[in-house]
Amino acid sequence: LSGTARALIEEPRTEKYASAVSTWEIVTKSRLGKLAFNLSHGVSLTKVFRSNGFLDLPLSLEHGEMAGNLVGPHKDPFDRMLAAQSLIEDMPLVTVDAVFGQFGVRTIW
Repeated sequence: LSGTARALIEEPRTEKYASAVSTWEIVTKSRLGKLAFNLSHGVSLTKVFRSNGFLDLPLSLEHGEMAGNLVGPHKDPFDRMLAAQSLIEDMPLVTVDAVFGQFGVRTIW
């Protein structure tokens, strides 16, 4: 995380949400060996997020509909769903990935 992102997340007054999409993507990539860290040995990503004060951001039908309708060449389904959630919920997304700009998503890094 950048210093800006870390400070915002650590600020006690900040309401923090973790998307179901993020846990799905992290666990999937970990299982497939595409991430530098391993979530085996009984580590629950849900518990990690919750113990750090994150609230659940579940998926909705509205999120799915918008993700499917987003215009742009970027086709990654995880990113499209995160973009839709960010736009519908009017929440900035903590990411270094510039691809979200093509969807008009506010990012923090």
